[in-house]
Amino acid sequence: MSVTSERSRQIPTADDVTIANLFADPYPIYHRMRAQAPIHWVPAVNRYMVVGHEACHTVELDDERFSADETNSLMKRAMGHSMLRKDGAEHDVDRRAYGGVLRPKSIKTRWQAVFENNYAIYAQRLRDAGPGADLVRDFAAPYAAENLRVILGLENATQDDLQRWSQTLIDGTGNYADDPEVWAKAERSSREVDEAIDEMLRRRRTDPDDSLVSILGASGMPLDALRANLKMTIGGGVNEPRDALATTVWALLDRPGQLSTVRAERRWIDAFEESIRWIAPIGMYPREVTADTVLAGMELPKGARLGVVVGAANRDPEVFEDPDAYNIDRPRKPHLAFGGGSHFCAGAWVARASVVATALPRLFEDFPGLRRDDSHPVEVGGWVFRGVLSLPVHWN
Repeated sequence: MSVTSERSRQIPTADDVTIANLFADPYPIYHRMRAQAPIHWVPAVNRYMVVGHEACHTVELDDERFSADETNSLMKRAMGHSMLRKDGAEHDVDRRAYGGVLRPKSIKTRWQAVFENNYAIYAQRLRDAGPGADLVRDFAAPYAAENLRVILGLENATQDDLQRWSQTLIDGTGNYADDPEVWAKAERSSREVDEAIDEMLRRRRTDPDDSLVSILGASGMPLDALRANLKMTIGGGVNEPRDALATTVWALLDRPGQLSTVRAERRWIDAFEESIRWIAPIGMYPREVTADTVLAGMELPKGARLGVVVGAANRDPEVFEDPDAYNIDRPRKPHLAFGGGSHFCAGAWVARASVVATALPRLFEDFPGLRRDDSHPVEVGGWVFRGVLSLPVHWN
C-alpha cells in the first residue's frame, strides 16, 4: 500500500517487518527504514510508522492534523478513554484535574520522602537477595511500583498488584498482534483496578488526603474518565521509571569510564537523559490523521493511522551524532522520550526525582563494586514499550 502524487514522495511499504523482530531489536529495522524514508506503511502493525525525528516532532505539536483520539484505539480498549487519547480542551480539562500532585513543588514537599523511604526498603530487598540478584525484579520494578502506589493512594493494593496491573494494561495497549490472551489479562486487570479505585473513592469522600485518587475524586471528573486516567497513570507510572533506572544502570556498568565521570561530577541527570534517548521506555504511540495532509513531503489520507516511533526518532543521525552509542558527553539536544506539546508526560518529574535524585546515586554508593553478572546475559525487549527485562548483578 502506498500514497503518491506528483508533488510528494512515495511512501514505501515495509512488508518484511514483523512484530517478533521489532520486539527483539527494533533499531536495525528503524535504521533501514529511516535511511529510505521518514514514513513507511507497515502491514504487520496496520499503520504508517513515522521514524524520522523531524516528522515525529511535527506530529507531536499538531493535534489538529494528527489526533490522539484514534478510532478503535488499543489504549481505549485496554484502559478506557484517558487524556492520552484526547485532544485540545478535552485533554486540558483532564490534565488540569491532576493539579499539582505530580509537579516539582509537591514532589519536593510530599513525595521525595516517600521515594527515600522506599529506596531503603527495596535496597534492603536487593541486598537480602544477595549477589546474583536481578536488579529489575528485586529492586527497580518494586521500587517504581510502590512509589506509584503511594502517590495514587491505593491503600487497598500492593506493589505486586501495581506491577501486574501495569504490565497487563500496557500489554493491551501494545497488542498489535491482537492476541486474545493479552486482552483477557488486560480486561481482568481493568476490572480489578476499577474495584480498587471505587473503594478508595468512598474512603476519601469522608477522609480526603493529598493522593491522586483523592484529588481526582474531588475534581468533579466523571467516573469513567477518572478510572481511565488512573489506569493510564498505572501503565506509564511503573514502566517508565523502572525502565529508565534499569537502562541507566546497565549502560553505566558497561561503560566504566562514563560511570567514573558521572560519580565524580554528580552527572546523574546526564546519565538519565541519555539513557531514555538511547532506549525510550515508550517507543511508539498512535495518532490518526484528521484530513488529507502532507507530512515530511509525503501525502497521508484522512483517517490514516500513524505510529509515532519515538524510539527511532531518538536515534536519528540527522539530529544525534553516532546515535546508537550511549554517550553522556554528547551535545545536549532535545529528545522525544517524554513526548511533547500538550501531551508531555505528566510523570516526567516523578521519574526524574525518584530515579535521578534518589535511586541512581544511592545504588552506586550503597553497593560497592556493583557490576553485571557476566554468567547471565542482560535481557532487553519490546518496541511499543522497551526496557531491560532482566539485569543480574554482583557487588562486593
